[in-house]
Amino acid sequence: MRPEDFDFLSKLIKSQSGLVLTPDKAYLLESRLMPIVRKKGMKTLEDLITQLRLKRDGALVTAVTEAMTTNESFFFRDSKPFDQFRDIVMAHILKERAAQKSLRIWCAAASSGQEPYSICMVLKEMAAKLKGWKIEVIGTDISTEILAKAKAGLYTQFEVQRGLPIQLMVKYFTKKEDMWQIDPAIRSMVTYREFNLLDSMSTLGKFDVVFCRNVLIYFDQPTKSRVLQKIAAQMPDDGFLYLGGAETVLGISDKFKALVGQRGIYLLNRPGAPDIKAQAPAAIRTPAKGGSAGARAMSEKRAQPTGATAGAAAFRSKFGSGSARTDTTIRPATTARTGSTTRPATATGGSIGATRPGMTRPGSTTRPRPPLPKRPTGDR
Repeated sequence: MRPEDFDFLSKLIKSQSGLVLTPDKAYLLESRLMPIVRKKGMKTLEDLITQLRLKRDGALVTAVTEAMTTNESFFFRDSKPFDQFRDIVMAHILKERAAQKSLRIWCAAASSGQEPYSICMVLKEMAAKLKGWKIEVIGTDISTEILAKAKAGLYTQFEVQRGLPIQLMVKYFTKKEDMWQIDPAIRSMVTYREFNLLDSMSTLGKFDVVFCRNVLIYFDQPTKSRVLQKIAAQMPDDGFLYLGGAETVLGISDKFKALVGQRGIYLLNRPGAPDIKAQAPAAIRTPAKGGSAGARAMSEKRAQPTGATAGAAAFRSKFGSGSARTDTTIRPATTARTGSTTRPATATGGSIGATRPGMTRPGSTTRPRPPLPKRPTGDR
């Protein structure tokens, strides 16, 4: 690709989406735009560029912009942000919004819907605490094509096995031929809208929680700063902002500050904003001295079957042993202990948590090996 053609395309895409392309990404332009060249009946990428230069075709510009946006997403991506949402963010919301019983959440760059649906599954699991609440989840993206997929809520076997705990798959998904569709009750919780983060956000309204994860990494610093400033204007004093693990506000915006001890969560940094402290979830707090009852409760909790084991049994009961893939196991949910996960069943069909060959079962006695015979002496 000629340098002047790359320069033209990169400026066009940045003006439309904020996406910054460096010269080393020329190969990405070619690979993603060639399908448009073929679809439009053109012969080369140069023909597409010429068409864009001579005639500002809105539909063609949109197609080029959507082709260059990244739509990588999966359920419960990175897992920890959703634990934080349940244990920290929602703990604050339930307390501070008890009178209003109202909650609005925005998933910016919602892609194919896995993030907003993951949030909704967390909220569904908290249904008893949220009885009588009005909850709105808004998912936006620049791509109309990807939003159509999100609205349908249809996913491949591979997509549902990327991060989705098996018990939630059994509970909230239905098999549709070779696809899986999320429950209509979950789909109805999300409203999807086409939206560009470069546009004014005032039409979206106020949000208590904003998920803008793994989006800003594609923008240059001035664009990041403008987007963060606009997001801050749409949040109450005690609102929460989520960014991706590789993203930060340091040196970019003074509108937010990090929630101490919690990576990826940011609070408003303005006069009147409360100094929110993250509390450890009750299930994993260290018991106070003399709290023998609490210690016994934790011991009994650990003795119960894990959620993954129960989920696997439910899955086999509902769909049979042949429904799940035999070459890849679905990642189980995180157990009550921080950072630990239940080991999934092996591909050969062993039960979850079974002792592996060569390992001693807890409580069993290892039989001593007989001594090795002595090597005979003398010439060989």
